[in-house]
Amino acid sequence: MSTGQPAAGSSGTRSGLAREMGLLGLTATGICSMVGAGLNVIPFMIQRNVPGIGPNVLTAFLLGAVPAVFAGLAYAILASAMPRAGGSYIYASRSLSPYLGFIASFSQWFSLCVAIGVVSYVITPFLRDIAVALDWTGAAATLDSGGVRLTIALGFLWAAAAVNLRGVKAYERLMVPLMFLTFALGAVVVVAGFSHTQEEFLAALAARGSAVSLTAQAAPLGSVLLPASALLFASFIGFDSIAQAGGEAKRPSRDLPLAILIAVGSVAVFYFLFTAAVYHAVPWQYVAAESRMRDVTAPGLLGYVLPPFWTVVIVSSAAVALIKDLPAMLLGVSRLMFAWAEDGIFPQAVSRVHPTLRTPHVAIIASAGMATLGVLGSHFAGDFFLGVDILVTSMLVNFLLMALSVLALPSTNPALAAHVSVLPSRRQQVPVAVAGIAVLALFLAVHTWKDLTGPAAAWYFRSTPVWAVVMALGTIVYVRETRALAARGVDLAARFAVLPPE
Repeated sequence: MSTGQPAAGSSGTRSGLAREMGLLGLTATGICSMVGAGLNVIPFMIQRNVPGIGPNVLTAFLLGAVPAVFAGLAYAILASAMPRAGGSYIYASRSLSPYLGFIASFSQWFSLCVAIGVVSYVITPFLRDIAVALDWTGAAATLDSGGVRLTIALGFLWAAAAVNLRGVKAYERLMVPLMFLTFALGAVVVVAGFSHTQEEFLAALAARGSAVSLTAQAAPLGSVLLPASALLFASFIGFDSIAQAGGEAKRPSRDLPLAILIAVGSVAVFYFLFTAAVYHAVPWQYVAAESRMRDVTAPGLLGYVLPPFWTVVIVSSAAVALIKDLPAMLLGVSRLMFAWAEDGIFPQAVSRVHPTLRTPHVAIIASAGMATLGVLGSHFAGDFFLGVDILVTSMLVNFLLMALSVLALPSTNPALAAHVSVLPSRRQQVPVAVAGIAVLALFLAVHTWKDLTGPAAAWYFRSTPVWAVVMALGTIVYVRETRALAARGVDLAARFAVLPPE
């Protein structure tokens, strides 16, 4: 718990949040935010989104992890000096400028809320697949109906909001077991994939009266590797939720950086083993052909070679992986809103903390409301990969700002820079930041080029213009709120030179 004394470089009042989350809870927040659709869907649907990637998905996955590693190191450095709610916003606003901190985190908040809605909406098909594997045809048909699917999606979303509203201790008691359950059930997929060969898969396919041609050729690696890696980078988005929970960590300067590094490292290894196992059993040509006709998932692919019981297990693992995304992601986005309001650049009501539960209840409800729009958009018209593309753009920009913040902090805010405890030497920080800037800028350029030059029916089906519109909306909000602060006589330079209250 907090000692009640203001930290160095902070204002002297208190935020009201409870510092009750330990290292395990923080790590679970990051892992549970990362492992979901990025594990069960994206490594296989990428065959449609980046045609010709073929057998090179694992190579692209490894390359996609590189910017995540540099971003994780930047977050760890900054978290050790600025352990507050709304981490990424706080880091950029105190190191670069409050405007950059706000608009970058505003687009991050928007895209993550949309992603929460998408995740909520895709849970029901996995529940339907469980019913199909159990031969519950009536239940499967019911789950496939539009109204039921929408109701279940909204139910899971608002249940996740309720978990967050109950407080940090209740949240931690749920998320830690779900983290271990996700790894345990995912291990079943890894063992199943490596236990079966592609010949067995083709034989099972033939037994069902289907066949696939294995004559398709992959595109030259140089033409598809970077676009695929930029998209697979989305699978590593989520560890930043740990930083957003900086106002509720028991030992923030130690546990925040450690949890970030554990989450990035463990998830990278898990992703690689999981994806390698599925492609070991299933020919990439089949994945590519199926992805052009329908959405494919890891459980759906391995179901051809597994008995019904194990099919149920791996589909259940995918459902658990998606369900546990929701509370962790909501925690992250709600703390961004809370931090903006606490600084006065968002409506003050959003910074309210429940007097007994000590949770930012207004920010949680507002974020869940925005995610509800994501559910409705998915139900009526949404494009799954458009949402992923927007998320990748916003997070690449955000991570790029984190690397720039590491470079700038000692000159822009030496008082806060003095508290860095992870890679404290500038000889260590500068190479990490420079390498991170170079890699992240390259990925952002490749991702933007692919988006702007690829086929699209209209401009609003391209992620870059949509992201720019969101940034413009964020700018309007920022200008309006900072003008109101200045009119009340608030010294903006002084406010953004120190950390928010403990």
